[in-house]
Amino acid sequence: MSISIYQLKPRFQQLLRPALAQLARWHISPNQVTLLAMTLSLAYGAALALRPGDMRLWAGLPLFMLLRMALNAIDGMLANFTGQKSRLGAVLNELGDQISDAALVLPFALATGIDAPLLVVVALGALLVEFAGVLAVLVGAPRRFDGPMGKSDRAFAFGLLALLLVAGASPVWLNGLLCLVVLLLGWTLFNRLRSALRHGAPPTP
Repeated sequence: MSISIYQLKPRFQQLLRPALAQLARWHISPNQVTLLAMTLSLAYGAALALRPGDMRLWAGLPLFMLLRMALNAIDGMLANFTGQKSRLGAVLNELGDQISDAALVLPFALATGIDAPLLVVVALGALLVEFAGVLAVLVGAPRRFDGPMGKSDRAFAFGLLALLLVAGASPVWLNGLLCLVVLLLGWTLFNRLRSALRHGAPPTP
């Protein structure tokens, strides 16, 4: 069993229930929440890319990551609560997550002390991990969210990386954290593919 911050999702969702009820009263659709999360991520990522030396933006990134996680949880909860689950919503959710990830991760390549090629490897690894999660559906298994470096874990890792940038940490610490993320992404990829094949395999006679 892999360890992941994702396992805390049920408790996190409980904290969001008051907001869920209010959004339902306002007739906000799950797809609107998904698109809002993606739009805000693109805007924040653009701000980081345009002003990579602004430590205030990096300091605010952990809080923005928490907001994004909240919006990502609310869209699914709202879809279940209002009976608005749809194929379009599923597509927007997956596509929006990948676009948001890229928008918030790639600007780190412009920050002082970050090894840009290593950062790109991390971004590609994250994309591959999420592709493996979706790929499970093609072999008859549920969508996989195994850790230890799923979406929530990456949000925590990059929030920490942003704080290290603000604190003026040396490149050794910054890139050391990225190397650790790469290793954990590899572990996560293995876990998701293994779980997908196990769940998707036909029963043995």
